[in-house]
Amino acid sequence: MSTPIVAIVGRPNVGKSTLFNRILGIREAIVHNLPGVTRDRKYAEAEWSGRKFTVVDTGGFVPDSEDIFEKAIREQAEIAIEEADVIVFVVDATDGIVPLDRQIAEALRRTNKPVHLVVNKIDSARRELLVHEFHELGLGDPHSIAALGGRQIGDFLDVICNSFEAVPAEEEETRIRLAVIGKPNVGKSSLVNALLGVNRSVVSEVPGTTRDSIDSILKYYGEEVILVDTAGLRKKSRVKESLEFFSALRTLRSIDQSDVAVILFDAERGIDKQDLHIVETALEHRRPSLIAVNKWDLVEKETNTARNYETVIRQKLGMYDYLPIVFISALTKQRVSKVIDLAKEIHAENHRRIETSRLNDIMLPIIEHYPPVSSSPKEIKIKYITQTKSAPPVFSFFCNEPKLVQESYRRFLMNKIREHFGFQGIPLTISFRPK
Repeated sequence: MSTPIVAIVGRPNVGKSTLFNRILGIREAIVHNLPGVTRDRKYAEAEWSGRKFTVVDTGGFVPDSEDIFEKAIREQAEIAIEEADVIVFVVDATDGIVPLDRQIAEALRRTNKPVHLVVNKIDSARRELLVHEFHELGLGDPHSIAALGGRQIGDFLDVICNSFEAVPAEEEETRIRLAVIGKPNVGKSSLVNALLGVNRSVVSEVPGTTRDSIDSILKYYGEEVILVDTAGLRKKSRVKESLEFFSALRTLRSIDQSDVAVILFDAERGIDKQDLHIVETALEHRRPSLIAVNKWDLVEKETNTARNYETVIRQKLGMYDYLPIVFISALTKQRVSKVIDLAKEIHAENHRRIETSRLNDIMLPIIEHYPPVSSSPKEIKIKYITQTKSAPPVFSFFCNEPKLVQESYRRFLMNKIREHFGFQGIPLTISFRPK
């Protein structure tokens, strides 16, 4: 199921960013009492009572303003409202209802989406009387909070999370979902079209043509595979255009819902920090992944060109050098079917379990030969290993001093597991637990 999106909207300077920070428990947004400080939407993943959701902070919503800056804020807020599953409308108890509040309330009533009216700056029981005025907005019973001090935030989040639980669960999908991700204009739509044999997505030389994630069904040797052509990912600092923010957000949701991420590089441009950021994003979301280097037909070939190119990629990938790499051309359809074959192999690997006896027979002698170094006088002794989960795999190492095991040794064990058991393209987790 998709992670619900909660959009925080309201006129300028009512405490939207303060509420955003309070929900996240961090001071991530810029909070200042000047209107318009939050120019762009900010988003982050949040969790309450075991329920995860994405919370979006918007700039102050000014419905009818002709000011260029305020029009841009309004456009962003309108997109946030359109994309959101739940809307949180924040008003200021100290100001009472102002004409802007009425305009925003009228716009929200037309959305037919769940709207929670939040009266901010109710920092004591004595100020609760100020809440009653806001019934006039016609958005149901207001929730009184103090975002700055945290008063009644928990009660408010309980109400929001209960609405998420009312969403019916989707049927389990048995088909493999492949999310094709990468920078704008690396050929994501062209690859999907080459695989499908039809122009399912609009292909253009203008970066950013694909604004939304598009699902297509591919029949591959009698088996159905879902291909998701996503909007191009940019670094957050470069996401300036209004629609690009939610393009990136939808892409992240597509990654979360996928079984395998196909990360597309451009052979002509080479690999830059933005490519590496996209790799990191996919693996931080624990998605099995592969790299497809597109436009390989445009590269001048010599002996070992592909091998040398792959060596350069793996050096730049660093700790993520376990991803399989395939060189393709979406234009000529060279090796595009290899992408599907590799993705299916990775998907199977992700669900594989290693027998505990085999795991211990191979790993314990390695650990005995290369024991972990402790930063304290205590000796670390690892006695037993088991795989506790698959998709993605989790390996538990039982030892006497779990907290003393260094990160470098964790990476050493990961490399040894890959060396002996495979798991190419799979993000592994190693936990150290008391015996």
